[in-house]
Amino acid sequence: MSRKYMSILLLSLLLPVSSVSSQTGGSMYVSDKLYQLQQEFLKLRFGMFIHFSMSTFQETEWADPQASPEEFSPTGVDCEQWARAAKSAGMTYGCLTTKHHDGFALWDSKVSTHDVANSSFKKDIVKMYADAFRANGLKVCFYYSILDLHENIKPRYITWQHVEIIKEQLKELLTNYGEITAIVFDGWDAPWSRISYDDIPFDEIYLHIKSLQPNCLVMDMNAAKYPSNQLYYSDIRQYEQRAGQRISAKTNSLPSQSSPTLQKAWFWKKSFPTDEMKSVDMVINKWLRPFNQGYCNLLLNIAPNRDGKIDQNALDRFKEIGEKNDFSEPLPLLPRPRRPIISKNLAKFMKYRTSSKEDSSGADMVNNDDWRGRSWISRAKDKTPWFEVIFEKPEAFNTIAFSEPLHYRNYKKNRIKSYKLQYNENSEWKDIIGGSRPQNVQMNRFYTVIAKKVRIFISEADPEVGLSEFEVYLEPDIDLQ
Repeated sequence: MSRKYMSILLLSLLLPVSSVSSQTGGSMYVSDKLYQLQQEFLKLRFGMFIHFSMSTFQETEWADPQASPEEFSPTGVDCEQWARAAKSAGMTYGCLTTKHHDGFALWDSKVSTHDVANSSFKKDIVKMYADAFRANGLKVCFYYSILDLHENIKPRYITWQHVEIIKEQLKELLTNYGEITAIVFDGWDAPWSRISYDDIPFDEIYLHIKSLQPNCLVMDMNAAKYPSNQLYYSDIRQYEQRAGQRISAKTNSLPSQSSPTLQKAWFWKKSFPTDEMKSVDMVINKWLRPFNQGYCNLLLNIAPNRDGKIDQNALDRFKEIGEKNDFSEPLPLLPRPRRPIISKNLAKFMKYRTSSKEDSSGADMVNNDDWRGRSWISRAKDKTPWFEVIFEKPEAFNTIAFSEPLHYRNYKKNRIKSYKLQYNENSEWKDIIGGSRPQNVQMNRFYTVIAKKVRIFISEADPEVGLSEFEVYLEPDIDLQ
């Protein structure tokens, strides 16, 4: 645990507990500064995602992590061309894959030899990109993969040294290349990477980034997993559109970004110079304009070729996009979001008890960190059902989220009418906070409580009420922005 996070924890533990039943701890909503940064980001509207790395030279999406760095051999990387292409399309920022899943870094990293400094090209491409985009009035963002198959940062192999490598590489990226608008993480909390926020602690990485660049927004490609009305482990929700993560522009209320590809894949393929690409109509009318009206930026991927240049057909398509889109439609004002969740889910896989059907109705799924999996449904005769989590030791916590399974069978509307969150002290259940507003996902913040048992007590509900997830956190009680 970082010293900064330890100080936050100590501060939270000094807050009073005696009046938790009637007061909430801290603001539910993002700080003024983070809210401003989120709105400023949405004003950017349209960005260029640039997938260029070792995969470019291997006709694949995931390069061989054991390949020699010398295989990375562009003849003339032209980041100025990239920037001009972005401007021709009406883009206002870029996002470069500084390190993909194979672990090859596009800068001279002091904690890895699998980088551009040991390639046949030698030059710092991150610097070339940042300098070119900034010189053309474009904002600079970075993509960074937590999954690193070269360094064995993968499931069942992760050590504290791996966390330090990640922190050091992020320090290099955030101290050597000027102001960075945002970092987009990948390979973290994904079913295909299987690296959880427990394996690589998100709060530690998040606080590390904010200590280096307080204005740098943090994103993770996890939007498909979490409920649509709360920011989880992201300042901006990131949708990997090409992987099937779809945003509903009509119902979205959170600051978001969606990333499809102009070509048929993320990284360059030999057929790209003559392949069909996404149409201008698709990019502008199906994605860009509706997304922008739904609090979402479009980050459109382009794949430079093995020379390090964008093919002519893609340059032409970008110019067409710019000619047919004037950005004249005003943007809606972003509703102020609730503060993002950044800490560990303390309830995950802990022991549990319920008022009914605990062994035959999926009660173990209620604290398995899966919002859309199986759900617990109480018995019809159970008029005041409850679900309890039992920690291994007393834990400090100040935030609880839970959801009803609107996705589950015939459970089509909220059934909870009123509830109480309670903690157990000296074998007595004491109230923390309650609510009566029907919502699919309820987020509750309160003064810090220390207890070994916590539960939701549903005091009024329609018959056979259920829960799909119940999560407990110790969130920082001071503004991080």
